[in-house]
Amino acid sequence: MQLPFFYEENIPSSPSLFTLNEDTSKHCVQVLRMQENESLQLTNGNGILATCVITSPHKKNTVVQIEKIEQFTEPEQQILVAISPLKNATRLEWFLEKATEIGVTKIQLIICNRTEKQHVKFDRYKSIIISAMLQSQQTWMPKFSEPIKFGSIFEIDKAATKLIAHCIEDNKKLSILNMQLGNSCSVLIGPEGDFSAEEIKVALRNNYHPISLGNTRLRTETAGVVAAALIKNGIPL
Repeated sequence: MQLPFFYEENIPSSPSLFTLNEDTSKHCVQVLRMQENESLQLTNGNGILATCVITSPHKKNTVVQIEKIEQFTEPEQQILVAISPLKNATRLEWFLEKATEIGVTKIQLIICNRTEKQHVKFDRYKSIIISAMLQSQQTWMPKFSEPIKFGSIFEIDKAATKLIAHCIEDNKKLSILNMQLGNSCSVLIGPEGDFSAEEIKVALRNNYHPISLGNTRLRTETAGVVAAALIKNGIPL
């Protein structure tokens, strides 16, 4: 049976007593009704998995004995999805959840010419990513930072294979299913209304390959999930 799994940002580097934060303590004691001597696992989202035993249950500051610490290596396949914030925040939250479950290693919000909503609830979005990481039993959390301007993505994107999905009809578009992708891949997903023609030109000048995600027009959040799933699971590396 899988042990209860929680996120703690500052896990000690060696076995010791450790006090859980208030949210985790409350979930352990009041929601799961966990008691002394029961076991659980913690991750910091950076590859650490700590197996612990409760020594002092409390709804605000449960104390555990860390008995075993494992360090998992970072995923070999690095996937960056750079996506525009959406007017409907719920749709973006759905994307963040599903992209995390799929195994995307970095999510970057980009402000494009046609991005309607430029202010985001960053802390809420991060909490959704943490919950999705725990639900999918991963020890590495996608890197996630504050939104940047579209042009700034070219400065931070170091992927070996760079892709852009857009809706403009173009005979030069490649099917992602026919591409041989390396161990690092990025994909740009535009806002409602798509990237502007100038943004697409700039991306192409920066060595991004235009790709097709199928024969139907997808919503932004759907395109992000489809691209992530195809890169993660549909392409032999």
